Amino acid sequence: MELVVFVLAAAMVLGGALGVITRSNPVHAALSLVLTLFGIAVMFVSHNAHFLAAVQVIVYAGAIVVLFLFVIMLLGVDKTEDINIEPITVQRPLAAIIGLGIMGILIAAIVAADDVLVSRGSGIAATTVENPDENVRQLARSIFSDNVFAFELTSVLLLVAVIGTVLMARRVKSSGAGK
Repeated sequence: MELVVFVLAAAMVLGGALGVITRSNPVHAALSLVLTLFGIAVMFVSHNAHFLAAVQVIVYAGAIVVLFLFVIMLLGVDKTEDINIEPITVQRPLAAIIGLGIMGILIAAIVAADDVLVSRGSGIAATTVENPDENVRQLARSIFSDNVFAFELTSVLLLVAVIGTVLMARRVKSSGAGK
């Protein structure tokens, strides 16, 4: 049964992810993102991580995607515009440099985390918790002390995604006198 749940959830995640990158309509892409996030929530439930599944659905599928849809609808993406006009000419090279920097930081973090897990032995997965409330306390301690940089980086990435949505959906003002 676990294999069936995993395969169906993985199909939801992959189908939604493909929908996000292949849909030309931004609203359809955002709804495909909801499918991806629900598939991840199903995977969390299958691993008995009910708290993470609830957070996944409430925060990401609920709040974040609704925010994206609000921005998309607010900007009115049904208008066509000339995408050959580049408002910020240095934007693409700067994005490539920042992307390479983030990749370097990510690789360094993976190498450092691998060394820490090897030195700890079996890592976090083997710890047992007698008090159910202690699980949430450990999660909060981990997020807001050990991984606060990654937590804040995620919030910045979400902000960049909203700004990117705004820039992608911007309207070019026409200079027609008859309008």
